[in-house]
Amino acid sequence: MPDFMIETNHLTKQYKKAYAIRDLNMSVRKNAIYGLLGPNGAGKSTLLKMLTGIARPTSGEILMNGHPWMRKDLNEIGALIEAPPLYENLTAYENLRVRATLLGIPTVKCHEVLEKMDLTEAKNKRTSDYSLGMKQRLGIALALLNSPKLLILDEPTNGLDPFGIEALRAMIRSFPLSGITVIISSHILSEIQQVADDIGILHNGSLLYQSKVDSRDNLEQIFKDVIRKESERS
Repeated sequence: MPDFMIETNHLTKQYKKAYAIRDLNMSVRKNAIYGLLGPNGAGKSTLLKMLTGIARPTSGEILMNGHPWMRKDLNEIGALIEAPPLYENLTAYENLRVRATLLGIPTVKCHEVLEKMDLTEAKNKRTSDYSLGMKQRLGIALALLNSPKLLILDEPTNGLDPFGIEALRAMIRSFPLSGITVIISSHILSEIQQVADDIGILHNGSLLYQSKVDSRDNLEQIFKDVIRKESERS
């Protein structure tokens, strides 16, 4: 069995003459949390969109669980990228039920993910009346609906208060224990330091650094050194 849930080989995404992702080689261990770091515009969202089939690579290869990525792999991927995909005229439960119906998932799963994300009491409230943090939690609930083996979260703490961030952090740490590999992107170094097993630093579309996380590491200093060194080279 392969040790990696996701591997990319020379992955590239080009828009006309501009590169969003350039010759990227990344390895995401199974049942681990991979923190993807980078300043705004580094290419994080583009990379995550390719991993979820939203964007097609210009060249290179994505392997999932040891085989070339295929559309059917989406059955084992849950994702929250950028804004949660919500029908704001519907309640939280109705949003989940629509997705469950499309995927052929029993509606009992809707109640399970609502409870997991602490949204049961607000399940019959229209999502147009939700706070930004509640919408984020519902977006994660939607991503968990198909019991994914790979969960991709793009800036998941956006809009959450400190208590919400703390609860989400604990939940993310629990996912690998239930067989879920997590890729989480953020520009907040302290959040990644507290949840990630491995990190990758992305800048100008290139993966400049990839390593396991050591609690003794000064992640902020590592990040600054990597970005500064690359800036000096260019």
